[in-house]
Formats: sequence, structure tokens, C-alpha cells
Amino acid sequence: MAKSSIDIHNRECISGMKQIGDGEVDLVFADPPFNIGYDYDVYHDKLEDQNYLDWSRDWIAEVVRILKPNGTFWLAIGDDYAAELKVLMARELGLTCRSWVIWYYTFGVNCTTKFSRSHTHLFHMVKNPRDFVFNGDEIRVPSARQLVYADRRANSKGRLPDDTWILRPQDVPESFSSEEDVWHFPRVAGTFKERAGFHGCQMPEQLLGRVLKVSSNPGDLVVDPFLGSGTTAAVAKKLERRFIGFEISTDYVGQVRMRLATIRPGDALDGSPEPAVSAPSTANGKRLAEKRPSGKSAPKERKRTAPPLRKSLRDS
Repeated sequence: MAKSSIDIHNRECISGMKQIGDGEVDLVFADPPFNIGYDYDVYHDKLEDQNYLDWSRDWIAEVVRILKPNGTFWLAIGDDYAAELKVLMARELGLTCRSWVIWYYTFGVNCTTKFSRSHTHLFHMVKNPRDFVFNGDEIRVPSARQLVYADRRANSKGRLPDDTWILRPQDVPESFSSEEDVWHFPRVAGTFKERAGFHGCQMPEQLLGRVLKVSSNPGDLVVDPFLGSGTTAAVAKKLERRFIGFEISTDYVGQVRMRLATIRPGDALDGSPEPAVSAPSTANGKRLAEKRPSGKSAPKERKRTAPPLRKSLRDS
């Protein structure tokens, strides 16, 4: 394989990974079907619980086999099977969980009888907890102590993570930094420029960029067993990683190949690298009371001050 080769296969992932030798892969990223009834192009995502867990064990076992001794596996999964798959990976397949990351996103799934779902679990698993790739400096950001307060006591490598719950990330732009285990990236909505359009579950490039940067190096081999919209492949090509992907939909494979044809190694990743500051804060946002009927002009010499933060948070 060349340094930045991209290899796409129109086949099921277990049989596909069996064609890869033991210990050849540096990084696997997988965003499998969540078994929640979603209809993909050629796959209905609803198995019996035990069948889904058995199938997950089979394909993850292949992931473990093809990983190098210092290889890394990232799994994206929803609430329904997160606990079972974490136990399966750690207790049955011998992987070690280095981080349990929460991907918090805007444009979440609206619910009427429970809290709206706006997160996905990202399990950061390694084969050897004492020997694995972790390029922290590739994704680190300075702390508020460094940028705002010029505090000489600040850790030069950045600030430690916290576990604070926040209503809107735009109101605390110093939070959701790269080293925390809650990551804020918007889902790729239909109006987004990076939207491929042919697949309903598209990962943002900035999220995949963070994973590939921190857990692999240029020239490393990355595998995605569930190619889907091809974001892992696109990011691998931009970041000059080698890549192998598997996808059962012939249509998706064709669409991904067209997407990759427009990309060159070294291209910038799509999306905002700092989404917490890409939208206005609550205090600087618009309110319904400010909207006027079409054609009416604003009152002359109207002065307005921003409301207190406490009130604006209630209104958000």
C-alpha cells in the first residue's frame, strides 16, 4: 500500500476483515448500525437483542485480530447497547478502555416523553494499555488561565478536564476543549455545506479528524468496517493516512468514491474546529420579542441592553 492509498470494498465487514492479516492495522474507527430500526439502503437495522450482540462480538473480534499490538479501536454507539458492548470489549475480547468520550451534538433527536437525545458514546479502546498511540499535542488547546488570566501557575500543556453540565456551550467558550471527554460537534444537518446527501447518518469531519490525529500518524493504516457516507475515508485521505473501508451498499460505495475523487491529501477538514464559538452566545442571540412583522421598521433611537444571563438561559 502507498503512503496515502484509499481502498474501498463493496462487501460485508467480517468477511472483508478476514482478508487482512493479523496485527496489520494501526487504527479502527467503527460507527455500526445501532439496532434501533433505521432503514439503510440495503439493511434494516433491527435484530433480536442477542443476535445483535452476537454479531457485534464477531465483528469486533476481527477488529482485535487485525489491530497491531499497540493498535487502537474507537467505537461510536448509542445508549441502547453502550454498556453491553463496553463489557464485551473489555471482559471478553481483552481490550482496555482508555476513555469513554461523550459526543454532544446540536440538532439532536427531538423526543416528547423523555429528554431529547443529543449524544453518542465514543469508546476509546486499546490492545495494550502501556503501549498505544496518543498524540495529545495534536489536539490540545490552551487553558483559560493561559489565554485570559496570564496565570504563571497554568499548566503549559493546557487545562484539566471538568465534569460540569452546561445548557449551551456557546455561553462558556472556554469549555469543550480538546482534552475533555465531552466533545461538542454539531451533527451534519441537511443544510450543512459538508453534507453528502445520500446517507442519513453522516459523521462530522472535525470529529473524525480529532480521532485520527490523536490515535494515528501519517502513513498509518486506518480501517472503517462500516463505511457509510465515507467520512472516515475522506478524513484519512486529507490527513494522509492509508485506509481500508467496507460497505455492503453498492450505491453508498459509488457515492463515496465520487466524494473521494474531489479530495486531495492535505485538504482542510470541513466544519468548524471550534463549534462552541461558531454560534452566538445566549446574551448575543435574537429573541422572539425583537421580531417585527414584515415591512415594519424598527423604532428610531431604540436602545437596548442585554438581559441578565440567568434570564437568557431560561429563555434559550
